[in-house]
Amino acid sequence: MLSEEHIWQLAQELNEAEKCRTQVEHFSKRYADMTIEDGYRINRAWMQLKYAEGRTAIGHKIGLTSRAMQVSSQIDEPDYGTLLDDMLYTCSPGLVLEIPHDRFIAPRVEVELAFVLKADLRGPDVTLQQVLDATDVVTPAIEIIDARIEQFDRHTKAPRKVYDTISDNAANAGIVVGAKRVNPHLTDLPWCGAVLRLNGVVEETGLAAGVQGHPAIGIAWLANKLAPWGEHLSAGEIVLAGSFTKPVPARRGDVFQADYGPLGQIEFRLV
Repeated sequence: MLSEEHIWQLAQELNEAEKCRTQVEHFSKRYADMTIEDGYRINRAWMQLKYAEGRTAIGHKIGLTSRAMQVSSQIDEPDYGTLLDDMLYTCSPGLVLEIPHDRFIAPRVEVELAFVLKADLRGPDVTLQQVLDATDVVTPAIEIIDARIEQFDRHTKAPRKVYDTISDNAANAGIVVGAKRVNPHLTDLPWCGAVLRLNGVVEETGLAAGVQGHPAIGIAWLANKLAPWGEHLSAGEIVLAGSFTKPVPARRGDVFQADYGPLGQIEFRLV
């Protein structure tokens, strides 16, 4: 386990990397005995630095929800990070939202559903049904992921380890909302699907069932995972349930359109 001194040192490196838009090398290469718990400790320390700078937590994201991603990361469960107020972008129907590309280092786009809670969820025994009962609305969302820690080592080209991704706030950098908001009890959530277009060309399609069979499963998992840390999911929070498409790289000038059919569309451009 890393010392508190090392935890805060690495958190400060992440904070500086984001501000300077300069990636740092893998923490796991520097500290070969680093653990998943160390990753979450670094992430929490980084969020404390963010709060001290005036940022506010608005929710959480869940990542690595597909079995294929877990196998590739050599873990058997998802990971999670924190959503902050300055990450949230809201589009309007019929308009193309403009998002500054300079906000990111190496942005990629994922298609998800977001749960907006109306009641607290406290682990350790939260169930899928309790998640649905505690949810006010479910709405389409785009997650913009990023890499303050290199995705691939600059020397060996080896992929970063899950400890690095967790430290890096589970790669979260932005969330885009603005489509329809639906009642979770009146919507067949696993069958909610989307078509993601990049500059008019279909890049990805998927169903929310790709997120562990039902997107609410991850919300229950997160509530239970937070319990040992003395934390919980709170009423009013937004929780991203996990992507059901592969991440698509985003360059300056790119226009993305996520068509969720009856749940509406999200459209934005990186400028």
